[in-house]
Amino acid sequence: MSDEPHTDQPQDTVVPAPAYHPPLRWWVEVLLVAGFYGVYSLIRNQFGSALGASIVRQSYANAISVIDFESALGLYIEPELQERFLGWDWFLIGWNVFYGTFHFVITIGTMVYLFVKAPLRYSFMRSTLCLTTGTALIGFALFPLMPPRLLGNCESAFGACNPNHTFVDTLTELGGLWSFETERIANISNQYAAMPSLHIAWAVWCAVALSPLLRRRITRIVVWCYPILTLFAIMVTANHYWLDAFGGLIALGVGLLLAPFLTRLLPGPTGTLSSDVVERPLRT
Repeated sequence: MSDEPHTDQPQDTVVPAPAYHPPLRWWVEVLLVAGFYGVYSLIRNQFGSALGASIVRQSYANAISVIDFESALGLYIEPELQERFLGWDWFLIGWNVFYGTFHFVITIGTMVYLFVKAPLRYSFMRSTLCLTTGTALIGFALFPLMPPRLLGNCESAFGACNPNHTFVDTLTELGGLWSFETERIANISNQYAAMPSLHIAWAVWCAVALSPLLRRRITRIVVWCYPILTLFAIMVTANHYWLDAFGGLIALGVGLLLAPFLTRLLPGPTGTLSSDVVERPLRT
């Protein structure tokens, strides 16, 4: 028999201290986002409209390459899609507004929602968005691409004016809340930054960021409808080819892959993509 005294008292256990996560500060995040977007805009515009005739020729040649590739697959569907809705003026004006506003409003709204409800996930998805957008800059620089709306546009200073292309620049013809032809927008925009499509990259980013936090199937369906509607918007307004959308998915994939590394470098909490999903699923 053992000589050790018998005791029914529980052994002392060591409870690990909860992991410390540096808090998020809203003013730091605003400065980070504003600073990044300012640098992004400055770099993006160096590879576009400001370069003059040479960029017009190069972006037009790349557009023909995209069209030839889609045609070879039997999937050059952009002209037929837009033609089905020509004459539906208010319908197209609505999609012009969607294209020009939702891209920013929904993305910013998603960031604010994550910041408040799921800070660990916010930190990771913020890094993903930065890297996705940075990856897009490489595409803009290496493959300037004239969007469909400019192929046959003789009125725009940025167009190719080729009558063989029947796309309608719905923003110029019908209007919206803004216009590429205004001097202010023309000076700060890159008309040939079509590949990859950041509209698609950011829209899918929103769905990826939000859907795991939502318990109800209907709300998950709603957030995934947003990228689908965005795909329709970029094509019916002739701002992108569907191949640009595929490029946007590649840029997002790069962002997701590299985000853990950037997250450790930026201020704020660190964790895996699913950290806040496990901690606090939402009933939205």
